[in-house]
Amino acid sequence: MLQPMFERLEQLFPELIDFRRDLHMYPELSFQEVNTPIKIAEYLSKIGLEVKTGVGGNGVLGVLKGGKPGKTVALRADFDALPIQDEKDVIYKSRVPGVMHACGHDIHTAGLLGVAKVLSEYREYLPGTVIFIHQFAEELLPGGAVSMIEAGCLDGVDVIYGAHVSSDHPVGVIGVKAGYMMAAADSFYIEITGKGGHGAYPHKAIDPLVIGSQLVLNLQQIVSRRVDPLQAAVLTVGSFQAGKAFNVIPHTVTLSGTVRTFNENVRQKIETSLQQIAKTTCEGAGATVTVDYERGYPAVCNDETETERIHQLAKLLVGEEQIEVLEARMGAEDFAYYLQHVPGTFFYVGGRNSEIQAMYPHHHPMFDVDERSMLVTGKLFISAVMNYLTEGKILPEAQEAKVGLET
Repeated sequence: MLQPMFERLEQLFPELIDFRRDLHMYPELSFQEVNTPIKIAEYLSKIGLEVKTGVGGNGVLGVLKGGKPGKTVALRADFDALPIQDEKDVIYKSRVPGVMHACGHDIHTAGLLGVAKVLSEYREYLPGTVIFIHQFAEELLPGGAVSMIEAGCLDGVDVIYGAHVSSDHPVGVIGVKAGYMMAAADSFYIEITGKGGHGAYPHKAIDPLVIGSQLVLNLQQIVSRRVDPLQAAVLTVGSFQAGKAFNVIPHTVTLSGTVRTFNENVRQKIETSLQQIAKTTCEGAGATVTVDYERGYPAVCNDETETERIHQLAKLLVGEEQIEVLEARMGAEDFAYYLQHVPGTFFYVGGRNSEIQAMYPHHHPMFDVDERSMLVTGKLFISAVMNYLTEGKILPEAQEAKVGLET
């Protein structure tokens, strides 16, 4: 059953490359996606799927109903770009000044469209339904996932899978992690108001720069002294802006930074402690303070059962030596919101290939990945869908994904 599907995906590879490169040449920023969702919707319509547009904003859903009744699987890809100038010397270089696909979302989108086309051609064998979630605005808060969920993209969904191409891993490698995989990412902005004055007469001023410096040190005690050392957490002050003149005590200073956590109780404790320490530090020195704490995406917590499913299917596809059990990382991803509603898992697929200069980090102006990663992701998605809907009866045969890497 799966071998013909895999072969069909390989036949579609040139078509997927064309679609991906078109997206790469004409990227669109988060919440500004206009033409990209139109292209996605047109493709899904042509292959006979029920298509919903404007889902939660700029989102697109493709609904594929199988020939037999059963459960519902959702697959998700994001399609927004970043405000970065593309500096690659390739024929598909971005033609939009200052905007590029520097994270691989074009790969995600084209690859998922290929999966949709293959499964649509085998719909009579599908004992259930597949929902293709094409999400906008993953890169920018509040993200597109929340509004798409509110608009009903997960209605009736039993399980969800998502994948991200990785320039950290060679093409052909698959990374999995059960439980907490990525952190909650919060930000804070602090403004301290003192009393400005001449640098020669500090006793006549209330120096917010000194108070801010003390606050930076005090905030470091939150993780080191208030958080259980067995719980991972990061608090980083990344910006400290004060006066401009060498002999002037400024009237105000501003601090900003990020907090990364996994456990929700730890997340709440840090937020409360930050507010408390900022207040006591500043007011104790005679200054006033305002704190704006903004919660970002929650932590990505992969379901144990579904992660193990992907792990075992990946092992059959690419071999145990090509599987990496990942460590939890402090990056963030709004796929976390989907996992708060239904079980599922988020995994990584290698795209690194130095032979084609695809070895730069994500969000780098030279970023690129090996397009064959779409085949590996696609075969694993197809395997997961068929395995889940048939309650484990359909498994891929060994070596099949490796064939795709020779295309």
